[in-house]
Amino acid sequence: MPNLKDLKNRIASVKSTRKITKAMQMVAAAKLRRAQEAAEDSRPYTKRFNAVMAGLASSVGGSDSAPKLLRGTGSDQVQLLVVLTAERGLCGGFNANIAKLARQKAQELKAAGKTVKILTVGKKGRDALRRDLADDFIGHVDLSEVKRIGYANAQDIAKDILTRFDAGEFDVATLFFAEFVNVVTQVPTAQQIIPASYEGGAAEETSAAVYDYEPSEEAILADLLPRGVSTQIFSALLENGASEQGARMSAMDNATRNAGEMIDKLTIEFNRSRQAVITNELIEIISGAEAL
Repeated sequence: MPNLKDLKNRIASVKSTRKITKAMQMVAAAKLRRAQEAAEDSRPYTKRFNAVMAGLASSVGGSDSAPKLLRGTGSDQVQLLVVLTAERGLCGGFNANIAKLARQKAQELKAAGKTVKILTVGKKGRDALRRDLADDFIGHVDLSEVKRIGYANAQDIAKDILTRFDAGEFDVATLFFAEFVNVVTQVPTAQQIIPASYEGGAAEETSAAVYDYEPSEEAILADLLPRGVSTQIFSALLENGASEQGARMSAMDNATRNAGEMIDKLTIEFNRSRQAVITNELIEIISGAEAL
């Protein structure tokens, strides 16, 4: 049984830890509100943009005149996995769940005889995948110095991906991130960004009205498709930002509760040990008095 000094030191240590986790919970709650608003505000634009692109893509179809970003290379042999995670930990299973989904996808592709390449955005995703898939890494984007994610960050990532695609380094690119639902629910998501896929909004766009485009649909798509890649990456970064703060807030809340329960248990153990010490001292005093 630990002595009173050890118990007292341990209680003080757990109380200090509880203060830290409580502070981190409050900071995450403040950041979550801003991140959630940013993610939710971007959804209508992204949805409408995808609907417009779906209408254009459906009118062009798979013709040879369609931009390469839309029709692809005609092969799916080389797959690029773009894994978006956080730069920091202490956010529950947020990073691990995204990495797990990407790892499963990589293993499925390799089992099918495909070549896998991985581009990581965020230190935690790189660390999680390095053990099993280090040989497949082709690059990493460090956002640790970025205080607030902006569209320019998404453009830089998209530029890197598009440059690699134009150089023929891969055929299909898939984005991995967590879609924010609420504080306790973040859904790991895989979204294909190259070749562009906008089937989800085609019905909505084409049923609303019929448009005549000037210049041609092919020319418009050639200009908008690279922006579409940036838009999808930016939307994924915003969803990830909200998901990270929500997961951290939930994890720190659980840690604070667990620390409180541990303090209660240690306090009971401390009181019992102190009572036992006092009882033994009283017995020794009484025994000594009787011996006299």
